[in-house]
Amino acid sequence: MADQRELTDDERHLAELGYKQELDRSWSGFSNFAISFSIISILAGCFTTFGQGFNNGGPIAISWGWPIVAALILVIGLTMSELVSAYPTSGGIYWWASKMGGPRAGFFTGWLNLIGLIAVTASVAYGCATFFDLTLSTLSQGWSDGYSLTRVFWIFLLFLALAVLLNVYSGHLMAVMNNVSVWWHVVGAAVIVVLLVVVPDHHQSVSYVFTERFNNSGYADGSTSSPTYWLLIVPFGLLLTQYTITGFDASAHLSEETSAASKAAAQGIWRSIFYSAIGGWILLLCFLFAVPNGADGRPDNAGVGGGGVAYLFTNAMSSGWAGVILLISTVGQFFCMTSCMTSASRMTFAFSRDGAVPGSRLWSSLSKNKVPANAVLLVAVVSALITVPALVEVDVNGVVVPVAFYAVVSVAVIGLYLAFLIPIWLRWRMGDAFTPGSWTLGRRYRWMNIVAVVEIAVISVYFILPFVPGGVPFSADFDWKFVNYAPILTLGSLLVLGVWWQVSARHWFTGPKVTIDKAVVDAFGE
Repeated sequence: MADQRELTDDERHLAELGYKQELDRSWSGFSNFAISFSIISILAGCFTTFGQGFNNGGPIAISWGWPIVAALILVIGLTMSELVSAYPTSGGIYWWASKMGGPRAGFFTGWLNLIGLIAVTASVAYGCATFFDLTLSTLSQGWSDGYSLTRVFWIFLLFLALAVLLNVYSGHLMAVMNNVSVWWHVVGAAVIVVLLVVVPDHHQSVSYVFTERFNNSGYADGSTSSPTYWLLIVPFGLLLTQYTITGFDASAHLSEETSAASKAAAQGIWRSIFYSAIGGWILLLCFLFAVPNGADGRPDNAGVGGGGVAYLFTNAMSSGWAGVILLISTVGQFFCMTSCMTSASRMTFAFSRDGAVPGSRLWSSLSKNKVPANAVLLVAVVSALITVPALVEVDVNGVVVPVAFYAVVSVAVIGLYLAFLIPIWLRWRMGDAFTPGSWTLGRRYRWMNIVAVVEIAVISVYFILPFVPGGVPFSADFDWKFVNYAPILTLGSLLVLGVWWQVSARHWFTGPKVTIDKAVVDAFGE
């Protein structure tokens, strides 16, 4: 019992949950906040999926859609903050579901979370490669002339390899990188805002930013007043917000490496959402005000819709200033990518530690630096494989649309948020039987959990629908290259998991395994 009294509060709490301290607990509360803030990354999502919001609804899908959806996501984050405070383990979402709903709930939650984390790693890495290529293309005509999807894919693979090397080196290095990343995002976003306010000769009106709407989706013949516009097109545009503000569960996955985790990880989740929501909205409003006019003197909606933020910047200011903005974004996305890999590898480690992943012994092993190096490699390889369809060029009305990229984005959003939904629902069902940690919602959980569940259910339906008419099965314009393969991956995975559970996993998967002496766990309960 003497050894037990020498445990820190964090180690004692972890022991009560059944785990011994294996990972290096060297992360501060700020570092824990920093990884979720870095993964949310307004320098990534706001840039890479700006076109999704702009083309599907126009400026109103961004100026109004962002704060509304961000507020709903904050509710989701607050419900998860309460859960991580009670259960600060690397398994995070999966562990919560297992604790409150049993092995089956934990099994499906864990796999959804893992699928989402790997997909978000892949999407951010591909977005980073795209923006690195855009930066060089803006600064060099020769580089621009040699553009190809193959070249972007090779850059994507190179960035994945660099992220692997950084993650394998040491967990403490990643903590330091995330601390630097926060300031890069804050200062970088501020520089971009100043440039977009000062440099362009012309800015759009407040009326344009908050009332302009259009429909470049191909649906409803471009209508902006029909029910299809409001009930289908604008919700498609909200993928911008829902995708950008995600990955904040990283604070939970890194809780076993964080000091004072019960409080710090809880604050890391909701604070990363709150500050990202404010910063992202300011940044996006500056994008909209900076939309250039065309030759006819009217806002160049078609040009920006087809060329995205790169077209916006290069036509609103000189290529030099545009290159600076794109470079700031690219570096921010690189930070985001490495953080995503950290989070995904910790989830892989934790889920494997409990025997849920084939080859678990390999993925749950730690290197001499106390890093799950094999899990890092697995995340990188799977990320590369699921992004291979991005090599196929998809042309919609003369504009190259990254359908494969948006599909991976959708997989990330659906996988992660469905994984969030299960423990949030289970916590609501437990009611007052739930034992909170040091950070709690109090009685507010009753309505906040329901709001979170409904929001997740609604967006999960929208993001498996075809983004363009050519992706609608059995339609005259149908072509497989237009297909949003998010439902194929997501529903296919659920089908495989369901069969696996019924045929095999339910007979051997019992949820989180105790890695500390049972007598020690029992002693804490006395």
